[in-house]
Amino acid sequence: MNPNCYIHKEGLQLESGESLKELNIAYHTYGEYDPSRNNVIWVCHALTANSDVFDWWEGLFGEKDLFNPKDYFIVCANFLGSCYGTTGPLSPKPTNGQAYYHDFPQLTVRDLVGAHEILRKHLKIDRIHMMIGSSLGGMQALEWAYLLNGKLDNLVVLASNARHSPWGIAFNESQRMSIEVDPTWKKSNDEAGLNGMRVARSIALLSYRTYATYDHSQQENDEGKTDDYRASSYQRYQGEKLARRFNAYSYWHLSKIMDSHDIGRKRNGLVAALNNIKSRTLVIGVNSDQIFPINEQRYLADHIPNAEFLEIKSLYGHDGFLLEQEQLTQVLKTFLTTNKINEQ
Repeated sequence: MNPNCYIHKEGLQLESGESLKELNIAYHTYGEYDPSRNNVIWVCHALTANSDVFDWWEGLFGEKDLFNPKDYFIVCANFLGSCYGTTGPLSPKPTNGQAYYHDFPQLTVRDLVGAHEILRKHLKIDRIHMMIGSSLGGMQALEWAYLLNGKLDNLVVLASNARHSPWGIAFNESQRMSIEVDPTWKKSNDEAGLNGMRVARSIALLSYRTYATYDHSQQENDEGKTDDYRASSYQRYQGEKLARRFNAYSYWHLSKIMDSHDIGRKRNGLVAALNNIKSRTLVIGVNSDQIFPINEQRYLADHIPNAEFLEIKSLYGHDGFLLEQEQLTQVLKTFLTTNKINEQ
């Protein structure tokens, strides 16, 4: 299903002080409002996903799943800086029609929120029943919850944090370095930096999964093998798979956006900012997550006033938030139908 596109002619003032003169926002909606208009589920997607949540979060969102369009009005909008319809580095500049490429401005998580707040108002959504976000999407959900108090009933944050860690920034910088050493990165065309991005994706995957994941899925059965290992071909496959659907400019910028995340910036610190979130909140961590370890989610739950923490078990590390649909379905069903999830 192709996304809708909202064109905002007034543009967007960015946290940096720069501005985008015109804004396109790609988004999907599913289902309809209930009579009270209090059945909105807003999904904040992860790094390289798009606005079609029914495509990439099947098992949780769909006509046979917990979040069914027969029951909810579901909204998912593409990130600013991405390449799936919302204004990004490959978009034409309003001034001359040429793509931004390297001239695309630096963004922060707060800019992502600013763009989607424009869309919320355009869609005349006055109240959100539940906002859910994972990883970079969780960062956006936290930032937005800070601003939406009184308009957001329930917040669900998966595998995310209050401020991006030095460990996470180091992984992102290593990926950007891979892109930057690609000789084509200096050019200004749609294909620039793709070989570097293939390597970057391989690096990222090591942080998304775990030693146990690879030991389980990429182990060799041929004791005499000395080359062409399954783990090697898997890394190359994942790099190539992303290169077929994404671009290096967006990947570079979105990783920078993730690094910018600090909900306490200019708000008297992390604790004061988290204390300002009044929505009923569920923070979910994955026990094997190496890039967003459990202690980061516990910190969120400890400092958001009306929050609970729940840990899910997964072999798949950070990617557990995408792959453990059965666990998440049970947890979220309980959260939305009871007062205290940890008493069930």
